[in-house]
Amino acid sequence: MRLTRLLPFCALFLAAAPAGRAEYIVLRSGQRLNVSSYQLLGDKYRLQVAGGTVFVATEDVLSIEPEEVFTRLKPADNFKGPFRELIEAASAQYKVDADLIASVIAVESNFEPKAISRRDARGLMQLLPETAARFGVKDINDPKENIDAGTRYLSDLLKRYDNNLVLALAAYNAGPEKVERFGNVPPYAETISYVRRVKRAYENSKSGGTPSSSPKGKSFPPSATVPNGKM
Repeated sequence: MRLTRLLPFCALFLAAAPAGRAEYIVLRSGQRLNVSSYQLLGDKYRLQVAGGTVFVATEDVLSIEPEEVFTRLKPADNFKGPFRELIEAASAQYKVDADLIASVIAVESNFEPKAISRRDARGLMQLLPETAARFGVKDINDPKENIDAGTRYLSDLLKRYDNNLVLALAAYNAGPEKVERFGNVPPYAETISYVRRVKRAYENSKSGGTPSSSPKGKSFPPSATVPNGKM
């Protein structure tokens, strides 16, 4: 089957990926190719990869995506918000930006330490009981233990996906097995929305704002997400 939705996109830029910017070519087989440039030649793409050039039929390409890599930042000294000391302590211990931790908490629980989802995920970072047990959590509703375990899990995911923030967040929400299965963000509206909301909150915090779960700081039901578990 020919990829009809991708071709108009490519026709706009027709030819190559911007110099100096890496891209991912996602194949229907689930394989992801990291390329430095690509060019559409009839019914094939010419891909520039490490070590040389390869040709791939357009019908074998699922999507072309920008490489979104999360560079670890120094723990924020000016983070303001609930549970500041606990977030900064976890940030320093696991080398995850405090603003990112706060953004995940904002979307997961809106800073409600006793939040419970319909999937029984609990606490500030919405840990499933089995995830909490894996990280030695004794009281899943305790803010300190919950933030510590959630940050440690997020750190592990960032390492697993080479600091790709998008994939790490997708795995935190839908589970690593789903990311491995699709080789990308799982095609679930909930997970796609979750990744966008956390990124938006994180970008807002980096521009001087305060991480919030939704526009204008409105609250949302904890059951709206299915964090770090199976869907």
